[in-house]
Amino acid sequence: MEATIANPLLSTQKSSDSGLQVVLHPLVLLTISDYITRHALRNQPGPIVGALIGQQNGREVTMEHAFECATETKDDGEVILDAAWFDQRLSQMKIIHASPQLDLVGWYTLLPKSGPTPSILPIHNWLLSTHNESSLLLGFHQEESVKHDAGSRLPLTIYESNLEAEDLKNEQGEDKEMRDGDPPLKLKFRELAYSVETGEAEMISMDFVARGAGNATAVEPREQKKLMPGNTDDPKGKRKMDVVELNEASSRTAESDEHILSREDEEMTAALTAKANSVKMLQSRINLLITYLERLPPSHLTGGDTTMVTSESDQTVPYHTILRSIQALVNRLSLVVPSSTEAYNEEMLREANDVHLMELLNDVLQSTNDIRSLGKKFNIIETSKGQTKKLPDDSKLLGSRFAEI
Repeated sequence: MEATIANPLLSTQKSSDSGLQVVLHPLVLLTISDYITRHALRNQPGPIVGALIGQQNGREVTMEHAFECATETKDDGEVILDAAWFDQRLSQMKIIHASPQLDLVGWYTLLPKSGPTPSILPIHNWLLSTHNESSLLLGFHQEESVKHDAGSRLPLTIYESNLEAEDLKNEQGEDKEMRDGDPPLKLKFRELAYSVETGEAEMISMDFVARGAGNATAVEPREQKKLMPGNTDDPKGKRKMDVVELNEASSRTAESDEHILSREDEEMTAALTAKANSVKMLQSRINLLITYLERLPPSHLTGGDTTMVTSESDQTVPYHTILRSIQALVNRLSLVVPSSTEAYNEEMLREANDVHLMELLNDVLQSTNDIRSLGKKFNIIETSKGQTKKLPDDSKLLGSRFAEI
């Protein structure tokens, strides 16, 4: 509270006094985080400023998309937006997002946790006077984003601006200056509550980003040996050892690259993992229901089967609501079972046969590759043996030549 009171740009009114409701979409957060990351890694000059577009229906404002903005710095150090560039980019975004029609609803920048600073007033006043008189301000707190506390809030705050009379209650003493007319109005910012809403298309993109981040790996550049200047095809053979070492290093690198999954393999692995987890959860729920039914008192069991009767200490308390839900679930099982059981069994058998056939073909291809590699190795050994037999004995050859002399 002390930081809030110390900031002269913050309003003294409570945020609950305003009926404005803000709906924030995840694509806005992705755009802002991407812009901040690129700005920091590339060491770009100037502040981080962007526009927010969405819809305004009464007292409800939606922030659906965002884009970065170009800024200019005056001689006195004041930062403003490039008006021509901003108008052109905003018109392009309106054409792209024509259905439903989106318009400028606010802008974003980096702010401290204490609230807005006087440096943002030129941009905010220009947007209020030129484009939207009720533009909102989204302040991203960079110092809060590095904290990874479980259940922590998003590192951002949304403000609305109002012209409020200057508070003169801090003046001391009995003698006060009498002023004619209304007190001067100043621009004040007031914090707004917001909610996060996700559409179907955003769900797909967010799931893709989440899975990509989970499977992301840092690929280090390959180290290549530096060759000494000269011709590698030297007939004296002075450079053959370097070429052989380079080939061996490249072959080892190729073998290590075989274990890196492709994008399609990662997606398939993630989909199969999700399905396997769903099946495990379904099986655990079914086992829970079976255990509950098995531990019911004998008075709630029908028929002469007493194998499921347990001791009184292990018996569960029967709840008629749960029993009716289980009965309704059992009655709906007939809707899940196909009408033609024989055709369903034939289709399942056909799919199972196809799977087994693919496994057999894979085994055959693997065996063929093994046989081919074995044949290549055998051919190399036989060729080397034939070459050693054709070489003459040097001692006998020299003896015959001396005898001729």
